[in-house]
Amino acid sequence: MGHRGQGVQGAVTDASDSPQCSGPVLVTGGTGFLGRAIVNRLIAQGRAVTVLARKPAPDLEARGVKFVQASLGEDVEAVVSACEGMETVFHVAARVGVWGRRGDYFITNVLGTRAVILGCRGHRVRRLIYTSTPSVVYNGRDLSGADESLPLTEKCPSPYPETKAIAERDVLAVNSPELRTVALRPHLIWGPGDPHLVPRILARARAGRLRIVGQGRNKVDMVHVENAADAHIAAESALALGSAAGRAYFITNGEPIVLWDWINALLVALGEKPVTGKISLGVASAIGAACEGAWKVLGLRGEPPMTRFVAAELAKDHWFDISAARRDLGYAPKISMAAGTAALVQSLKG
Repeated sequence: MGHRGQGVQGAVTDASDSPQCSGPVLVTGGTGFLGRAIVNRLIAQGRAVTVLARKPAPDLEARGVKFVQASLGEDVEAVVSACEGMETVFHVAARVGVWGRRGDYFITNVLGTRAVILGCRGHRVRRLIYTSTPSVVYNGRDLSGADESLPLTEKCPSPYPETKAIAERDVLAVNSPELRTVALRPHLIWGPGDPHLVPRILARARAGRLRIVGQGRNKVDMVHVENAADAHIAAESALALGSAAGRAYFITNGEPIVLWDWINALLVALGEKPVTGKISLGVASAIGAACEGAWKVLGLRGEPPMTRFVAAELAKDHWFDISAARRDLGYAPKISMAAGTAALVQSLKG
């Protein structure tokens, strides 16, 4: 079912066996978790790297990275200008999360992506790699061994998948011999330094607010951040060779895990109590709907403790067939779930 990697060591610079590109490159969202991993690869290649993000990153600038401060969807001229002189654009930046106003997600994820496309076409950028998400094929059902034939979602209880789906469609629609485009769909990116997934799990568990939703046997795919970065570099090489253009690819570790077994093993390794309390998917969905209603009516800040989308994500299968990425991109996950989890535990123990 999955390719087991060689471990953590040696994965940082050996991104792909494909020919290496060499021209200037722009990374939107290059200060984020995945963005930094991609930037590290590009610096190791000796590339001229420009990062576009909302907040400066002095540590990256100290390493020779050029910084452009701009907000996707709002600073269209700056985004377009940042594409000038670039051979490749990695469009990683996005508004993420499971809750918020659709308009805010649309501005960043859709209008921001359209600004990137405008910049690429106007400045004759040769390649555009778009960081999408498997959530773009959300349909409310179990996804077991799903492949890229699934249609993009058109109805989702969260604005994130909906707007990312629109943006992915836009990116792939402009694929041409002049501008080759590809969309990558990494699922649940994790690893040392992860600011989102694992910290949220730990915070909820320590607060006694984590419950198993459903039977607790659902299988889920994840992808280590270094493997996800490898996939992006491999995608650039594939586009340079003329393959993979105009297509989307699921990117995972290729090792589906029983989600709640993995979470509990992580908690125990960190000296925390495993999660034993359960709640049915029906009850969790009802609570999610009630929370969404309260947040909308009362204008409450932050994310609700439960939403319908989160309930489904925690209870259903979400694992994917990555044979297309292996075939077309030469993608081969180097960091296994076991090796990556061990390194994660060590990093969290400090």
